[in-house]
Order: sequence, then structure tokens, then C-alpha cells
Amino acid sequence: MEPAVTPAAEPPAPAAESPAPAVSPTAPAAEPPAARLSAREERRPRDMILSLLVLLVPIALFLTFYRVVLDGDQPIAVDPTSSIELAAREFPVARPAGLGDDWHVTSANFRREDGGATLRLGYVDPDAEPILLVQSTIAPDVLVPAEVGAEGKRTGAYRTGERTWMRYTGRKNETALILTEQPRTIVIIGNSADTTNLEKLAAAL
Repeated sequence: MEPAVTPAAEPPAPAAESPAPAVSPTAPAAEPPAARLSAREERRPRDMILSLLVLLVPIALFLTFYRVVLDGDQPIAVDPTSSIELAAREFPVARPAGLGDDWHVTSANFRREDGGATLRLGYVDPDAEPILLVQSTIAPDVLVPAEVGAEGKRTGAYRTGERTWMRYTGRKNETALILTEQPRTIVIIGNSADTTNLEKLAAAL
């Protein structure tokens, strides 16, 4: 009698996997919240004004010191002594006398050139206008056109004591007073709008 054959046990069926949640392809990703400044961190107009004041106050103090203490508004003056001394070796130099402290010599130049020697002194008058004083041994018919321009014409005269100056028109907005004496010629050139200081310088020579 054959033994009974027991059929092999079948392996258990695998457990069913739960389906993954569906992801919508059009759903936007969540954005982080925007950063915002606190009330203290925001720059207010008042803070900007205070910052400007911090900058402007030192500048104002510096300008006041420059103008009041250092006379920063005054023209830069030069010492004409050496130029005058060189010119005095060539011809008698007429030197202004009696001008106030509000007259400033801002340039001085002596030069020997063809036909003679020339001294040029640049002034700033009390009205802050430039005036040029020229003294030269160059012939007047050469010197005058060179200083006042080819268009310069005699328009009158101006007397200072025993001297008579010729009044000339000059270049644009300029008037000249000219005195011819041996051995040199004097030319004063300045603003044509007001010749008061021009005449004052001529009278001081």
C-alpha cells in the first residue's frame, strides 16, 4: 500500500500595495512669505534730513572760518617789489601813493623786449574789478595799439594835477587812460562801465 502524497503548500499571495497619492502637475509650489522691514528699519524722511544736516553743518562752519578768519574772499595779493626794482633800472617808475587797503596787486611782471622794457602791474580795485597798469619805454605808436587794441580811439582827456591823460576806448568793455612822458609811456586799462577807480589810480601816480 503506497503512502498518501500530501500536496505542497502554495506560498502566500503578496499583500496589495496601497496606491501613491496623485500629484497635480499644475499645482504651483508654495512661495515663502516676502520679507518686510520693521518700522524701525524703514528709512523715514526725517532720518534723511538729519543725515544731510550732519554733513551740511561742518561745511557751513568751514566756509565761515575760511571767509571771516582767513579772508578767503579776498584776491590773492603778490609783492611787486622785485619787478618794480628791475624796471627802475631802465626808467623812472611811477608808483601809486595813497591807495587804500582795498586795492590789491595780484600780478607783477617786468620784461625786456624788442624796442624797450615794460612793467605790468595787475590790480583788483575796491569794486573787485581788474585794472592793468603798464609802464614802458616802447614807442607809443607801437605800445598803445598793442595794449588797447587796433580799434582803440581817443575819446577825450582826463586831468590829474599838472598831467593830462588821453582817454581811449579799448577792447570790449574796456577804457584806457594814457600818459606819454619821456622816457616812458603809462597806460591804465580797466572797466568802461565805471571809470572812477581808473581815474583814482591815475591820480595816485
